[in-house]
Amino acid sequence: MHNFKKLKIWTESMELVSESYKITRTFPKFETYGLMSQMNRCAVSIPSNISEGTSKSTNKHFSNYLENSLGSSFEWETQLNVAFNQKYLSEEKFKELEDKIKQIQKMISSFKSGLK
Repeated sequence: MHNFKKLKIWTESMELVSESYKITRTFPKFETYGLMSQMNRCAVSIPSNISEGTSKSTNKHFSNYLENSLGSSFEWETQLNVAFNQKYLSEEKFKELEDKIKQIQKMISSFKSGLK
């Protein structure tokens, strides 16, 4: 078992949650129950799966939760692209967040590989 609050993958993904909420607040009102909601739920899913996985008794079970977290990160990346294509955020912000999510994906993958 791991203390999830001490895991860099958890702290980095929690920062992404904050960023997600911050940028989606600027989206058009009609996206409240669409892209805005979906992006935030995906962002929250990333650290949530990491923390839930730490409670599991085997690395194999923890690995499954990391896989779910990784899946949510790719889903969030796609939604980020949709938001950018709809011109809901600047290219500068898009690139910053794209770099951040790719870094988180690498970290989760590396951590998952280290469990084996």
